Amino acid sequence: QVQLVESGGGLVQAGGSLRLSCAASGRTFSSNSMGWFRQAPGKEREFVAVINWSGDSKYYADFVKGRFTISRDNAKTTVFLQMNNLKPEDTAVYYCAADRRDCSGYGCYRLYRGGMSYWGKGTLVTVSS
Repeated sequence: QVQLVESGGGLVQAGGSLRLSCAASGRTFSSNSMGWFRQAPGKEREFVAVINWSGDSKYYADFVKGRFTISRDNAKTTVFLQMNNLKPEDTAVYYCAADRRDCSGYGCYRLYRGGMSYWGKGTLVTVSS
């Protein structure tokens, strides 16, 4: 099994920034894709961003393009989500996810927009207006 633990959530004012981290442990695998999803109160979970193993393919949901950046540190099996210019509508529980399959380009979004195999428990991000 793979365990994913998110951190870095909290309360921030609109226009502010937060950096989420996700540490993977357990049966980590040599090549994988990792991503972030979110679920706002009363809404369904939605795709935010995905990154492939080498980090050269990243794909973002339209509503975060230009504001959020996904990155990873494979030596520490950690993925990050830098969130800038946060808006109240970004308020949600953010979930880290991972999958064994690597991906490339738009294929990362096509493959993982619906979800991934392994999930963290989530971290709450609240953006006040």
